[in-house]
Amino acid sequence: MDWLMHTFQLPITDPTWIFLLVLLIILFAPMLLNKLRIPHIIGMILAGVLIGEHGFNVLSRDTSFELFGKVGLYYIMFLAGLEMDMGDLKKNRAKVGVLGVLTFLVPMALGLLTNMSVLKYGFLTSVLLASMYASHTLVAYPIVIRYGVSRQRSVSIAVGSTAVTDTLTLLVLAVVSGLFKGETGNLFWLWLLVKVMVLGGLIIFFFPRIGRWFFRRYDDNVMQFIFVLAMVFLGAGLMELVGMEGILGAFLAGLVLNRLIPHVSPLMNHLEFVGNALFIPYFLIGVGMLINVRVIVGPGDALKVAGVMIAVALISKWIAVWMVQKMYKMGAPERRLMYGLSTARAAATLAAVLVGYRIILPDGSRLLNEDVLNGTVLLILVTCIVSSLVTEQAARKLAMLEAQPEKVKPATQAERILIPIANPDNIEDLMSLALLVRDPKQKDNLLALNVINDSNSSDVAEARGRRFLEQAAKITASAGVTLKRVSRYDLNIASGIIHTARENGVTDVIIGLHRKSNIVDSFFGLLAENLLKGLHRQVMIAKFVMPINTIRRINIAVPPKAEYEMGFAKWVGHFCRTGATLGCRVHFFANSDTTPLLKMMVRKRYAQTQTDFSLLDNWDDLLILTGKVNFDHLLVVISARRGSISYNASFEKLPSQISKYFANNSLIVLYPDDLNEGHDLISFSNPRGVDEVPHYEKVGRWITRQLKKD
Repeated sequence: MDWLMHTFQLPITDPTWIFLLVLLIILFAPMLLNKLRIPHIIGMILAGVLIGEHGFNVLSRDTSFELFGKVGLYYIMFLAGLEMDMGDLKKNRAKVGVLGVLTFLVPMALGLLTNMSVLKYGFLTSVLLASMYASHTLVAYPIVIRYGVSRQRSVSIAVGSTAVTDTLTLLVLAVVSGLFKGETGNLFWLWLLVKVMVLGGLIIFFFPRIGRWFFRRYDDNVMQFIFVLAMVFLGAGLMELVGMEGILGAFLAGLVLNRLIPHVSPLMNHLEFVGNALFIPYFLIGVGMLINVRVIVGPGDALKVAGVMIAVALISKWIAVWMVQKMYKMGAPERRLMYGLSTARAAATLAAVLVGYRIILPDGSRLLNEDVLNGTVLLILVTCIVSSLVTEQAARKLAMLEAQPEKVKPATQAERILIPIANPDNIEDLMSLALLVRDPKQKDNLLALNVINDSNSSDVAEARGRRFLEQAAKITASAGVTLKRVSRYDLNIASGIIHTARENGVTDVIIGLHRKSNIVDSFFGLLAENLLKGLHRQVMIAKFVMPINTIRRINIAVPPKAEYEMGFAKWVGHFCRTGATLGCRVHFFANSDTTPLLKMMVRKRYAQTQTDFSLLDNWDDLLILTGKVNFDHLLVVISARRGSISYNASFEKLPSQISKYFANNSLIVLYPDDLNEGHDLISFSNPRGVDEVPHYEKVGRWITRQLKKD
């Protein structure tokens, strides 16, 4: 018994029991708090208060909490940059700058006034304390992710302003600490600013290029995950080298890697899972362990100082957010969400108070005394609770408003995307494409198929097919998407795909571009030709020469009269959604009749997508696109089935033009929905079923072009 008591004496120091206790808190805190309707974040902080050395002294805040806490803090900032909608950020960069400056200046001004007049502190103490009111940490950001509103305009503005505010706050901290270290000279401010700007420029320039190079060469999920973490800590470490806090480097790393890690990719799912399951809760528990309730409510001015700090911190942030709301005429839920995200104090606030506490003034006192130190801990607790409650309410409200229009929309056919699996080399590319184009609001809309030919059926072929389907299911499962798997026997592959599509109400089919086996083989292959004849749903024939997440631009060649096809709106939505998810530009090439309709549709439905439009009058020769399509671009060619409205004879030359000009490019040839199944019947007047352009029309066009030249 004595041995047992000796083993479990408090605080617990054995790593096994420390880690077990933390995991139990992470596991059971949400279960309990869900019943009490309290945000999980508050529970983690309160749990830290109870088990910390200032509570029941179950655990001490050792190096493991410092390590995991720092990782969790970097993770919050990194995920904030990674989740941001870059198009929305660019569109709202003025609002981001205004909110960032106001959330710095208003707390600084109000804090300086109250610190000197109410708390009777000196100028430098008041400045450093006011900078603590200005800084904020995105502690409540996991709530935004959970409600699925991370790409809202107000979230992008609040997250972007965090970088601005914390940068200004950390500059104030660096200058104040430099004054007492003898570092400040005539060029101190300039040199610090130059170092931060140069390092930020290097991160923005080199990190995406290094990331794109790595992702193109290594597709192992574990290696990609470790690489991304290494880039996060490299950015944080470099920022610390120049005298700034690492959170700025972690945030920049998230911003520049944003386009390389799509929101629906398995890698993104892994990053969010590990952060939300371990690192971020560890950080929150560590924050709670700092709080000493006894000192705060004991003798001294700690409670008075804490009260002033909390009041100024909460009021000043609300004033700044209210001013931005009125300036840009934003809604009340957006104001509350911005306020909730920018209210919590943790990272930069802790850094500032610890630096000020360690600085000894000439009279022997500290720049920031123990009252401020203890008041800061209470400030962190209260602001984190307020931030969590306000963000929870605002995020739920915005999520409800976002979902409400769907209730009044007319019922549309459920989306079902079929991906036939036959070649193990392109399974990952096809599944990644399906994850990007699918409607995330619909569930169970992906279907993978393996067809076994009746003529050569065997146990080996069946086992190979099951293995391919399992590989596809692992890819979608790692992205949090369910995949229905179908394996069937049929006369041939095309027949199996067509029958499966009709039996399951498939709306889209994605297949890989086949490889020519001999000189007489066609470019698209017999499978694609039979599929297009027997199936009148949208078909994408895809070939990728690099991972889809490294694509920097999507170029879409649109034929004349494409707007008259039934599937026009669908494929425009697919590629606008893909471009928004990848964070890359979508460049449409169309004639003067189609371009206005494209612009109107994109502006009305997909304003968040970055788009460009160029005229493509001569569809007969795609050579003019070679100067526009680089090796890291995706070329999408919109084609049509024979006899459809937009079909013309130039489509017959597509295979030769693509193989000649774009052999080394990633490519998608898309055949839109064509539900009028009777138009391609062969008749005596048109035995081939081809809408050929009469020769006299060709002669007339040639004469017209010559007259225009003259």
